[in-house]
Amino acid sequence: MTLERPDTLVSISDADRLIRRVATRVATRLPRPLRVPARRFVLSAVPILQCAIAAGLAWWFATEIVGNPQPFFAPIAAVVSLGLTLATRIRRVFELLAGVVVGIGVGDVLVTWIGSGPWQIALVVGLAMAVAVLVDGGPIITMQAAISGVLVVTLIPPGDEAGYTRMLDALIGGAVGVVVVALVPTHPVRRARRDAGALLAVAGNVLHQVADGLERMDQAVLEKALREARATQPGIDQLRSDLKGGRDISRLAPIYWGARERHKRLADTADPIDAALRNIRVLTRRALTLVKDGEALNPDMVRLVGELAEATDVVRRMVLADPGQPPDEAEAARRLRTVARRAKHEIVADGGLSAGVVLAQTRSVLVDLFQVSGMSRISALATLPPTVPHPAVEPEERPD
Repeated sequence: MTLERPDTLVSISDADRLIRRVATRVATRLPRPLRVPARRFVLSAVPILQCAIAAGLAWWFATEIVGNPQPFFAPIAAVVSLGLTLATRIRRVFELLAGVVVGIGVGDVLVTWIGSGPWQIALVVGLAMAVAVLVDGGPIITMQAAISGVLVVTLIPPGDEAGYTRMLDALIGGAVGVVVVALVPTHPVRRARRDAGALLAVAGNVLHQVADGLERMDQAVLEKALREARATQPGIDQLRSDLKGGRDISRLAPIYWGARERHKRLADTADPIDAALRNIRVLTRRALTLVKDGEALNPDMVRLVGELAEATDVVRRMVLADPGQPPDEAEAARRLRTVARRAKHEIVADGGLSAGVVLAQTRSVLVDLFQVSGMSRISALATLPPTVPHPAVEPEERPD
């Protein structure tokens, strides 16, 4: 996944990579129980720094520039709008502000008419949350509407300017959070790239286990592989979340504007990676059925699954490679083509239904991985040997 970038971006990326490499080396020298927490800290260091800077700046701006002597909500708003996760930070800012406005608005109107007390608190919170759900339904706007409504009923007299000050604090904190993301950004691609690499590592490992289980006709191996394949959905969700966060960063942070195309290329792999894992789950489940039924299987089919596992590892290394570093998309596609040429119907001609399904899913995974490597779906389908006289997509190579 190569992309030329300005020299300034390369130097920033190199510095960031050096820091992480040093941190990784330090972590490996720590006692084993401390390694995972140390790595988790390194990966969260920039978001923590962003939150700390944003909180201090929000308080300073609200007190020194705006003149609010006690802007307690400004730093809270800044931290909430940022958080430790990258995804939907801009959305969080608007949800936060909208929640405060809804809560104070509903609370102010109701308290003027009904006063304050236990049942008034319950009514204000219920109505404020109901309005927030109708407006958007996001978790932050709903909770902030409830909290702001409680403040109006319990602490802020109706019509008091403190309610509007809280709105201003929310706006200041959210705006400062956006500025900090732009000036102290995390890398827009690195987290999502790591997510994609981890998913492809699981995919390759599961395929290796499937090949091993088919060769030995071992149900236990295939059951373990199936459990691992079924546990990948949280990783898919994390990939999509980090891609959304990276998209916001590549739009906001000037030093990463040059990474937009690279982010787009990585984002284009999310759907085919998801599809590949789904197809691998089906393949694994059918392989387990084949073994349970004692169905005969051509050894060439077992070798094909093993070769697909090795090709998947090449695709994984391609996704993780820095721009200009091997393997690139062309090398990954070449490796997949080698496997695709062997995915012929003849290798399961003497097998049963399960053998046919294993071959069909192998071909589907190949198409998905070709798309991860930058190829269109039509071009990927054309790499496969035909299984019918007149396939919908004309193959690149016709059998003699």
